[in-house]
Amino acid sequence: MYYFVLASVARAELPNKLARAKKIMAIEKSTFFNLKHYEYGEAFFGSYKGMRYRLAREPLENVFFTPIEERNPESRLMATVWPEPYSYFDTEDEKKISEKFEITEEGFEEAIAWINAQFESGNW
Repeated sequence: MYYFVLASVARAELPNKLARAKKIMAIEKSTFFNLKHYEYGEAFFGSYKGMRYRLAREPLENVFFTPIEERNPESRLMATVWPEPYSYFDTEDEKKISEKFEITEEGFEEAIAWINAQFESGNW
């Protein structure tokens, strides 16, 4: 009987613990390619529970072999979210929400946090 009471209490607390854990970060940084990947002019696409997202260098260009001092200083990481079911290219621009970030490790983390915030807000 004592075990049953403890198990019931632990089971009752589980949904609350899971909900708190999910609020920390639904889409983890490890889901994405590392920051160096975006220097090749390639975008990363993903989806999470009905929301699609894209992270890419804008302008989308291969700068891997370009010296840092010769790269476009206006370039940014652009995070974009939109509702499923269509791909980035098949979705109207009016349904996409985008934000730009510095091309640094901090900017990369901010972009991922922004994508998560968009998911939590449900306004995608």
